[in-house]
Amino acid sequence: MDHMKIKLVVIALVFCLASCKQQESNSLNDLRQQITERFDSIKGDFAMAFLDLKDSSNQLLINADQSFHAASTMKVPVMMELFKRAGEGEFSLNDSIAVKNEFKSIVDQSLYSLDTIDDSELELYKMLGQNRSIYDLNYDMIIWSSNLATNILIELADAKKVTATMRSIGAMNIEVLRGVEDQKAYDQGLSNATTARDLMVIFEAIDKSRIGSKADNKEMIKILLDQQFNEIIPALLPEDVQVAHKTGVITALHHDAGIVYLPNGNKYVLVLLSKNLGDFEQGTGLMAEVSRMVYDYIKGN
Repeated sequence: MDHMKIKLVVIALVFCLASCKQQESNSLNDLRQQITERFDSIKGDFAMAFLDLKDSSNQLLINADQSFHAASTMKVPVMMELFKRAGEGEFSLNDSIAVKNEFKSIVDQSLYSLDTIDDSELELYKMLGQNRSIYDLNYDMIIWSSNLATNILIELADAKKVTATMRSIGAMNIEVLRGVEDQKAYDQGLSNATTARDLMVIFEAIDKSRIGSKADNKEMIKILLDQQFNEIIPALLPEDVQVAHKTGVITALHHDAGIVYLPNGNKYVLVLLSKNLGDFEQGTGLMAEVSRMVYDYIKGN
């Protein structure tokens, strides 16, 4: 009789575990369906990648391998390369570097300059001819998305080395080819590109300190937490939720990618990409809604 009771308890436990697993799976499937329906509800192409950093099996990928113009999300790999090389002793992030506005096209090495009208940070242009630390330029590149800082730094980092480093951590499709506003390169289809999956891999690598030391990655997260453009991932989240992230914007395109930190210690990577938006503001708002849906899913599981 005791043996029979034990057998029945084991069967009940197995059934419970299977049922709980199925319920969790359905929950994630429901989230996929809800998000897909939202993406299909307006004009535009969307992709997303979600990864629970405490349970890698808990992830959701939608159009995650579709290629998108990287816009300013490529500035995160540039930052990672700078921290990596500084950690290897090639230079110090406290070293000074000249502020200039003259860069070489990757097509023919001809010179071009940036126009302030196309940049989101203008103070750096007042420092032309002066020196600024690599760290401060990197900070401007990330939190204000300074194009001028980016072009100065990408010459130091070397786009090919940036891409090679991304390959080393498993981001197999992201392409960092050049700096910003290289019109000749753009006209020839030579643009920085990424996928949602690769940005997920990149932010997971920062969380897991796969490039550089733990201190380096902690500092990168600190910088990303100071992001000044918060229209997508953080927009509809509670105030006690922190987001270390980087956005990207060009015509009819809006991206956001980063790590979301909940007060209870849970954290996850979320990447939201868009292109061909019929209505930029509507597309931005929709992705903010999707971010909230992912947050609600995490809170409910």
